[in-house]
Amino acid sequence: MAHSHCNHGNHDHDHSNAEEIGVQYNLFEKIDKENLQCLNESVDGSGKTVFKPWERRLDFSQYVESDADEELLFNIPFTGNVKLKGIIIVSEDSDTHPSKLRLFKNKPNMSFDDVSLEPDQSFELQKDYEGVIEYTPKIVAFSSVSHLTMHFPANFGAETTKIYYIGLKGEWTPGHRHGVTICTYEARPMLDDHKLKHLDSISRPIE
Repeated sequence: MAHSHCNHGNHDHDHSNAEEIGVQYNLFEKIDKENLQCLNESVDGSGKTVFKPWERRLDFSQYVESDADEELLFNIPFTGNVKLKGIIIVSEDSDTHPSKLRLFKNKPNMSFDDVSLEPDQSFELQKDYEGVIEYTPKIVAFSSVSHLTMHFPANFGAETTKIYYIGLKGEWTPGHRHGVTICTYEARPMLDDHKLKHLDSISRPIE
């Protein structure tokens, strides 16, 4: 069956495989939503709503809009380690669509004061209101990601930026928490074993 496929440098545009690709966009399930931050959102908590199932990517009832200017900054912690393989950004067909994306790896709690740093990768975005343009991060740079920062510095000319869906594709593996286990294990014996020894070591005056 014939289908159209065109490669625009660092992203692919493919209508026929959209549903097949969508099944792979499930990393939203591996985001620590409680600690996800979106800076400069006009409505508190709205940034979290754009990380949703693929089949809801065109649900425009929930979205995030920037507040003071056109910039948006997402701090996205994962519940393990991620090998990031694809990104899809959905907005409306207007100037509120973001025009640039800058990615930072493993730099938690970034603010707008930190975005002057060199990003691990940046993309020039095209308007996508159907969820058909996929941007491909560099495999070497994004093979072990526990925290992803997404900075949208500009749009196509509007005063504010709107995003309806951010899709993340990749592989997830559980994170290591050995340090916590060791601390819990050693905390118990130390209290009981050393208390009596400490008391017995007190020197007494000789009469």
